[in-house]
Amino acid sequence: MNKIIDEGKIFSLIEETKDYTISEVHNIINKALRKEGLSIKDVATLLNVDDPGLVVEIKSAAKKIKEDIYGKRIVIFAPLYVTNECINDCLYCGFRRSNTELVRKTLSLDELKRETQLLTRMGHKRVLLVCGEHPKYANADFVVEAIKTVYSANDGKNEIRRINVNLAPLEVEDFKKIKATGIGTYQEFQETYHRETYKKMHPSGPKSDYDYRITAFERAFEAGIDDLGAGVLFGLFDHKFETLALISHCHYLEKKIGVGPHTISIPRIEPALNAPAANTVPYPMSDDEFMKLVAIIRLAVPYTGIILSTRETTELRAKLIHLGVSQVSAGSKTDPGGYDAAEKDLATKQQFALGDFRTLDQVIYDLSKNGFIPSFCTGCYRLGRTGIDFMAITKPGLIQQYCQPNALVTFKEYLMDYASDRTRKAGEELIKKELDDFADKNGKEQTLEMLKKLENGERDIFC
Repeated sequence: MNKIIDEGKIFSLIEETKDYTISEVHNIINKALRKEGLSIKDVATLLNVDDPGLVVEIKSAAKKIKEDIYGKRIVIFAPLYVTNECINDCLYCGFRRSNTELVRKTLSLDELKRETQLLTRMGHKRVLLVCGEHPKYANADFVVEAIKTVYSANDGKNEIRRINVNLAPLEVEDFKKIKATGIGTYQEFQETYHRETYKKMHPSGPKSDYDYRITAFERAFEAGIDDLGAGVLFGLFDHKFETLALISHCHYLEKKIGVGPHTISIPRIEPALNAPAANTVPYPMSDDEFMKLVAIIRLAVPYTGIILSTRETTELRAKLIHLGVSQVSAGSKTDPGGYDAAEKDLATKQQFALGDFRTLDQVIYDLSKNGFIPSFCTGCYRLGRTGIDFMAITKPGLIQQYCQPNALVTFKEYLMDYASDRTRKAGEELIKKELDDFADKNGKEQTLEMLKKLENGERDIFC
């Protein structure tokens, strides 16, 4: 559908902007610093920048925008895989139908409840439910029951407060069923926006329909789901093209439905069992290219959350947080049943290999020591601050009056209930420093009042 992704225009812009001037780049950076977002041509120009000094300026601008909008907050979540059954045959995925060595598993509702309780006992408050695509194990009715099970899995002290869903495209009526369960974000990746590559990477199964997939957000929005999460699997095709197509899709959604994606995910291909495109990456991208790309996305869509998974290493994740990433998974498993230590042979069940093997507590400790506030907040979703309403208070900067208090309070709740001694100490020091530096007097008083309620035994406090 050329009205969404104009491949010819994208390729032309990549060529046209190769002869950029320093002045042009500076003008684009200054425009980005005003938090106005960037045009596709602006993004193409920045992607072509190879001057080391200018790349430093791009990254510095991204860091400033990230701090201005998100402060030091980093939202924490975990993926929760329901099944690895799939009828697609994607060349980059361990779950592909033709992978006969994969041990197939679909969690029963009792097993799903146990997995959820294991996550809550770590301290998690939000999960990404990953459902795959199978008519028996990932249809709307099955997913509805799975969502209800996760929400009901209170372990006596903690519960999952927000479920985001990574789910194959549906019809409007099925999206309405999912919406009625109280999900947060509907997440779906185009994987690659390049049609020829898309066809090659998806040789069979319903996922081979490019147009049905790229229009899924419009059907979800029609069904009442206004929190949408887009993404690209970098490595399938040229990263400059993919980035420009992704931003084009964002612009299209803003015009078509009035709101762009709430989040953008930036996974890179990782090795996977019997997945040829995952084990010999068609378009590999260096870490330096990846860091620049993340910084450019932050400049292009300043108010959109950027999600980073545990595909990447501990060291690279730390760098990317400074450049624009605002949400990270922690303590992740990419196989159904993976959080249960009793499960065996996990490598033969997982979707792809991981790069960061730290526990949730270790991730929280490292973030705290580096001055970042781990946030388990789910307040906006539960109070209806989503979609257009979310952007209406985010762009003027009003969201800060909610985000900072909620981040500190949910962080404190984690420290009190689940943290190790060293993490609790590091976290308490960080919270004290943040309170001392609180610029908004009313916000500080509100936060202190909420923290006092926590100390008195209350939980799940937010504004």
